[in-house]
Amino acid sequence: MINLGKSKGWLIGAGLLVLHGCGEGQKQEKASKNTPKEVPVIEVVAKDTILHRQFVADIKAVQNVELRARVQGFLEEIHVDEGKFVQKGQLLFKTNDEEYRADLAKAIANLQSANAEAKVMEFEMERLKVLVDKNVISESELELTKAKYEAVLAKIQEAKSAETNAKVRLSYAEIRAPFSGIIDRIPQRTGSLIDHGTLLTSISDVSAVHVYFNVSEREYLEYMQASMEETTQNDVIQLILANGVPYPYEGMIETMEGEFNANTGSIAFRAKFPNPNSLLKHGATGKVILTNAIRNAIIIPQKAVFEIQDRSFVYIVDENNEVRMKSIVPKARFSHYYIVESGLSEGEKIVYEGFQNLRDGMIIIPQSFALDSEKIEEISEEISMISTSTSDSPQ
Repeated sequence: MINLGKSKGWLIGAGLLVLHGCGEGQKQEKASKNTPKEVPVIEVVAKDTILHRQFVADIKAVQNVELRARVQGFLEEIHVDEGKFVQKGQLLFKTNDEEYRADLAKAIANLQSANAEAKVMEFEMERLKVLVDKNVISESELELTKAKYEAVLAKIQEAKSAETNAKVRLSYAEIRAPFSGIIDRIPQRTGSLIDHGTLLTSISDVSAVHVYFNVSEREYLEYMQASMEETTQNDVIQLILANGVPYPYEGMIETMEGEFNANTGSIAFRAKFPNPNSLLKHGATGKVILTNAIRNAIIIPQKAVFEIQDRSFVYIVDENNEVRMKSIVPKARFSHYYIVESGLSEGEKIVYEGFQNLRDGMIIIPQSFALDSEKIEEISEEISMISTSTSDSPQ
């Protein structure tokens, strides 16, 4: 027979023991949560650095014009090959000119005839003047002859104009280089019938090139502000060729457009690069690196930053070792570092890493993680060597 009283007492005791054990565990767990944790903390520093931004660039010759026929005719001679360098005034093409030579000969003949007629009228006026002085004829006859003479003089001017026009049209049969440069493709061949306006070729002066690239409004303002501070190196840019190789010569920003593109919100800059070896061609592409010196740049490790809904945050540690979440605005992002535009000041302390279990108001044991001067210099040099594209730059 089972003693229910004893069994009941035993069960109650066991239950109390279990409850006591659970209570102790919760207390220990709660105490563990409230115990300050050791967290690595760094101090925010400011460092002068150079930021490079990368932009897609279009390369254009300083001069590039199309050479088109000015008169109709058959293409008789081609004096140059595609891709060759030509000097200013050099003969490139020649069309048949018999028709224009005939027109010139006719114009010359008409001019000579008008000059001869004018001489006859001069003699006639001298003769009539003598007769008028002797009262042999009336003065009205002399005036009539003078009017005829003036008409002949006008005829001479017309003949001279026709001669000049014939010479110009004859000169159009020869197409010469308007400046020294490189000849592009020649689509026509000898014997082709050329109409007025037919494209014969293009010529490019690539002794230097213009490089165009689009800059956002924000980057434009940064550039202009730096220029106002007389940071002359901002005008010097580098060019990366399409194969990724740096161009050996530096360029200089010359000018920019007068207004922003309403569709893209950007403005075009124009830089000029020397091209002594004619390596760069009209229509080529590449990337330019715009240098922007930043004074007292706030540089922090990427490990210290986390994002919530496209906003960036860090944990600030105050003098009481209490952490507080704070929003920041990055100026530029790199592989391991951020340059901060706003939200942080030099001397503030932030959590370096391990912020996953932190929350506002927690007390921590800061474990100093110092970025010594050599490390800071290394970071600055790394940033100055990294090129960021406009798509990577915060807008």
